[in-house]
Formats: sequence, C-alpha cells, structure tokens
Amino acid sequence: MNEDVQTAIRPFELSIPQAALDDLAARLDATRWPDEPTAPGWSQGVPSTYLKELAAYWRTTYDWREQEAQLNRLPQFTTTIDGADIHFLHIRSPEPDALPLLITHGWPGSVVEFLDVIGPLTDPRSHRGASTDAFDVVIPSIPGYGLSGPTREGGWDIPRVAEAWAELMRRLGYRRYGAQGGDWGHSITLELAAVASEQVVAIHLNTLLTLPPDDPAVAAELTDEDWARLNRLLEAEPEMSGYAKIQGTRPQTLSYALTDSPVGQLAWIAEKFKEWTDSADVPEDAISRDRLLTNVMLYWLTATAGSSARHYWEAAHPSKPTRASRLATPTGIAVFAADIARPVRRLAEQDHNIVHWSELPRGGHFAAVEQPDLFTADVRTFFRRFR
Repeated sequence: MNEDVQTAIRPFELSIPQAALDDLAARLDATRWPDEPTAPGWSQGVPSTYLKELAAYWRTTYDWREQEAQLNRLPQFTTTIDGADIHFLHIRSPEPDALPLLITHGWPGSVVEFLDVIGPLTDPRSHRGASTDAFDVVIPSIPGYGLSGPTREGGWDIPRVAEAWAELMRRLGYRRYGAQGGDWGHSITLELAAVASEQVVAIHLNTLLTLPPDDPAVAAELTDEDWARLNRLLEAEPEMSGYAKIQGTRPQTLSYALTDSPVGQLAWIAEKFKEWTDSADVPEDAISRDRLLTNVMLYWLTATAGSSARHYWEAAHPSKPTRASRLATPTGIAVFAADIARPVRRLAEQDHNIVHWSELPRGGHFAAVEQPDLFTADVRTFFRRFR
C-alpha cells in the first residue's frame, strides 16, 4: 500500500448486511438462559427478569436501520494510522472561527455517547447559544472499538492512541485545537496534551481519578467532603472492579463468550450503564433504551468485545511509560454528581494545571449522553478563554 493510500481520509457510510441482523435475531431467539440469581436486585449481576425483557425489546422492537440512518446523517470517515483503521465523525461548524475539538470516549462507550451534543457544539446559534462558542468536532472510535474494528496487532496502549490522535488532527489540517474526554478518553486526552503540547490549547475532562495521599501532611489538609469522595471510590472498587480485572488479565478468554452471545454482550455492557450512571433502578433511568442498544450494537456487529477488552491488558502492559511530569496544559474538570469516582480538587491540582472546576448537580460517568445540556454548557464555558 502506497503512502497516499495509507494516509488518505476515506468517506465512510455504515451499512450492515441484512445477514448480520438475521444472525443476531436467530441468536437472540436461541438464547440459553442461566438459572435465576439467589439474591435480590443487581447484587449478583444483571437481574434475569430485566435482561430477558431488554433482550425481547432488542429482538422485537428496536430498529437498527433507524439508528444506522441517524449515524449516516453525520459525516463519517476512516483513515489508517500506524497500521490501524480509525473511524471518526468529523462535523464542521457553519461558523468560520470555530475551535476544533477532539472528543474521546471510553469503555464500554462509543461515538454514540455524543450524538446529542454534536449539534449544540457545532452550531450553537441553532441551539440557544452564541456563535462564538462554536466547535469543529472530531469524534474518533478508539482502535479496537466499534467502527474502528478489531486491532490486528498488540501495543495499542494509551500513548499509542494519543499519538494516533495527534496524527489524525494533523491530517485534518488542525494545528491548534482543544480536547475532551471521559473514562479511557480522559487518559488518552491527558497523554495527547503531553505528546502534542504545541497544538493542544486546553483540555476538558469529565473523569479524573484522585487517590488517598501517602503524605500525612497532605492527608491532614483534606476536608470531610474530600474523604467522603475518596472513601466512596475505595468502598465501591472491590465490588465493581471485577470486569477490569478480567479484561486486564484474560481478555481473550472473555472474548469467546461475548463475541458468540449477544445477550452476554448486552449484559456485560448494560451492567456498567446501570452502575455508573445517575440511575435508580435500571440504565434507562439515565439514558434511552434505544441509545443503550445502539451502543451495544456497535460492539456486537463489529465483533470488538475482545479487542476493546484488550485495551485494559495493554494499559497494564504498556509499551512505553506515559507522561511523568506535571501537565502544564490548561485543564478544566467537570464533576458530575452521581459519578462514583468524583475527584478531590486539592489532590488533582498536584498533577494538573486546573483552571476550571465545575460541580454539576446531575449525571454520572457517561456525562454527554446522560446530561447533554450540562455537558455542552460546561464545555462551552471552559473553552471560551482559549479561542
């Protein structure tokens, strides 16, 4: 393959063969269900009564073609970077002075998380905003996830993804841009700011982990609210970290089940949207059922359960270290009230140049899809000073 072909930006249209949808329907019809849990609610995992009802909706009511058409109304592209195919949405603003903004999802998310914020970010005048708040938006699928397809080689850790993002923005002609991320997207965004420090003017994060300090003097300065945040994460971690331990150690073994069983893939993802969102009883308390299923479909139809899980293994076995010094890039933090891992500002400021900090009253880990208005407003506010 010559260099021009390798670096080309190729238009992309999503068109899933009907045979793949027929296969999904047959697998859903033939699901072999396990026995009932012996404890109430979600304490042993996804309740069978809930999952059976959700799977039935997926089989009989959910309309993939409608969701596919919605995605295809957005400009989509692919390009090859460092041997991997990269899928991305690229929506240019009608405003001539729009600031380019690269947005990165995490696991088990996808570009679907951001469908409700694309319009307000790119065309604020049509969404109760000012033209001066406009962005050109680039939303890539992480290599190994969804429409980027499975990775064909190892080594796709956080630094490598960040370097690919820097190359993607260079190919698109952007020499000055902002970046935003949550979940894995926050780690990738932090690393991008380090590897492309001359291009990234500022970063906005809706995830940031802070851990209890080793220094007794620093610990003594923390307030009761600070410790409440830290303890909430520490108390939740043993119960909720099983998925990460499996994906970080044996992703291949897990991939056989998730790639073969749509209900298995559904349960694996739906559980996280229940536990990590601002929801009371079911994930649909926080996001729409169709949006949840479309996110699941991007994993199922592309057979990327295994390659996305490998991201955890790669992070645990990095090819090279991530940044070691304090990041100088101006950083904005949006803390959504129901997120399990709410950061402590005085600890965050030790490693980051934090110039903006928002405490938002609603929303959880998947902020853009849960609270698109709050997410959009905070992103607009933060980046005004960097235009």
